[in-house]
Amino acid sequence: MATKEYSMKYGKEYVKFPLDPSLVIGELKIKTAPVLPDPAAVIREAIRKPIASAPLREIVKPGETVCFIVNDPTRVANSHVFMPILLDELNAVGVPDKDMFIVFALGTHRDMTEAEMAEAVGADVAKRVKMYNSNAKKDEFVEMGTTARGTPVAFNKRVVDADRIVCTGSVVHHFFSGFGGGRKAMLPGVAKHETIRKNHSMMFDENAVIGRLEGNPVYHDQVEGAEMCRPDFLLNVVLNEKFEFLGVFAGDYVKAHLEACAFVDSVYGTAVPEPADLVIATCGGYPKDINVYQLQKTMDNAWGAVRQGGVVIILGECIEGSGSAMYEETMCKYRTPDEVEQALRANFEIGAHKAYAVTRLMKRAEFILVSCLKPELAKTLLFTPAASIDEAIRMATAKLGPNPRVILMPQGSITVPINK
Repeated sequence: MATKEYSMKYGKEYVKFPLDPSLVIGELKIKTAPVLPDPAAVIREAIRKPIASAPLREIVKPGETVCFIVNDPTRVANSHVFMPILLDELNAVGVPDKDMFIVFALGTHRDMTEAEMAEAVGADVAKRVKMYNSNAKKDEFVEMGTTARGTPVAFNKRVVDADRIVCTGSVVHHFFSGFGGGRKAMLPGVAKHETIRKNHSMMFDENAVIGRLEGNPVYHDQVEGAEMCRPDFLLNVVLNEKFEFLGVFAGDYVKAHLEACAFVDSVYGTAVPEPADLVIATCGGYPKDINVYQLQKTMDNAWGAVRQGGVVIILGECIEGSGSAMYEETMCKYRTPDEVEQALRANFEIGAHKAYAVTRLMKRAEFILVSCLKPELAKTLLFTPAASIDEAIRMATAKLGPNPRVILMPQGSITVPINK
């Protein structure tokens, strides 16, 4: 049997493995889209000729304070490229650095270190403006009101007190709120824990699915919440798996985001020839595989390409473990996907919701995880642990037979399968 060597990202390295290419019925990748040759020029053009908005330099007046909301490390946006441009743009119209600051949109993620902040926005920006985490449980929040769906909305006081709010970030598909970016900089980004908890509890709704905004209660609730402290401007980018710029969208935080989402759909969506017996997927390396919390996005995409009763092999280093103590606690208490769902419906908790997001996928297929997690933890999370990709393939073929139909997903975290 002739074999071909394949290579996939794992952490900051690559993993190679041999496979009979005749078994591969598809290698799902995002569509080829031209990389922007001069991202800085496109960014300047976008903020000066924005979508459904006045230019940024006409919105902010000298003497006003400006809060820039910036992604945390789990969502790469190349903030270090556009943040200097945004600061310089406002400097040019009389807004000094001392009147601008950055709040990192952590949602319920851990605080960033000073070094991580500087790396995210670049050393120069880190020296020019003050930077803050938005800790959903510890910081001071301002109560804004309650949405029609019952979410009590509260945002970080630093954000609310700013004269102007500029949301930034990247746009990719999201497994229950449709797409990332846009309003998510506000909610969950800089929202209070209870605000996030109530909003995310809508993930059980049948319309809370990947790639859908219209009719998605999570999305509409987020926008309604953001409207209570309406952002003045948006800069969202779309990147490829190498974190190169494919598109820049600036302007009204809703309308510009919708255009970004349409672009993401056209690039990241890919047709599946038929559901595979075996899917081999990588998150795309660090930081997309930093923990199981982030790895779940790749699981969701692989789930869309595997048949009922099939096997998915996930390559994800998970150098920071599960990513959530609450997730682990939930999995220690409940031992089946149905038990997890029942418990979460009765008492929705952030972190525990990831247990549901992960285990619901396991009703379709077995998930073999190649990671640095201790095998005992992987099993607690209901994965089948494997020490290497070779061992994982042996496990899969032992279950499926020697000639499974295979789909490869070398860009698993961003490739969204579309069944024909």
